[in-house]
Amino acid sequence: MSQVQNSSSVSELLASNSGSINAARKSDEDMQERFLKLLVAQVQNQDPLSPMDNAEVTSQMAQISTVSGIDKLNTTLEKLVADSDARRSFEAATMIGRGVLVPGTDIQLESQAAIGGFELAEPVDKLTVTVKDGAGITVREIDLGAQAAGVGTFVWDGVANNGNAAADGQYSFALKAMRADKEVSASTLAFGSVSSAQAGKDGALLEVGRLGYVGMDAIKKIF
Repeated sequence: MSQVQNSSSVSELLASNSGSINAARKSDEDMQERFLKLLVAQVQNQDPLSPMDNAEVTSQMAQISTVSGIDKLNTTLEKLVADSDARRSFEAATMIGRGVLVPGTDIQLESQAAIGGFELAEPVDKLTVTVKDGAGITVREIDLGAQAAGVGTFVWDGVANNGNAAADGQYSFALKAMRADKEVSASTLAFGSVSSAQAGKDGALLEVGRLGYVGMDAIKKIF
């Protein structure tokens, strides 16, 4: 039974491809037919005292071949772009419900736990996270010690510098990375959960809760 279904599917695919090929072939034939009609008319109405030479005819024949080839190339490229867009949309849909790290400084404290991330272009000897409240006041400083280059994460347990538990809610954080006695660049990454996906002008967009919409290429890590 399985073999019959597969044969049917193959037949349908071949029939579909055959229709597409025939349509493309007819388009090429129509173009060539129009060109030949124009060429014949040009030859019939040429000046007998100054007829077209062979080089000119050959040049025009080469032009129609070039145009036909460009049309085929454009059709192929359009199909590749459409296939790529469809694949990206599918990949975006599979991201729903996943946690991601994207560029940002927000950090959300819930039930004494908050996740943040960082990206380092080079290894560092010391990385310090400074968590601030909505008024910009420092709530907690966390020493993450030495870190390797690349993307990493940290967890804040919600404890403030004074030892008290901070209230759940939205905070921000900054990074300070040191290598020997020199401060080096460190990028902050915000954590969020993907709630939906939609098509955008430049590709698929993911809605990451309070972080808003981000492109697929903005994602630094997936959980």
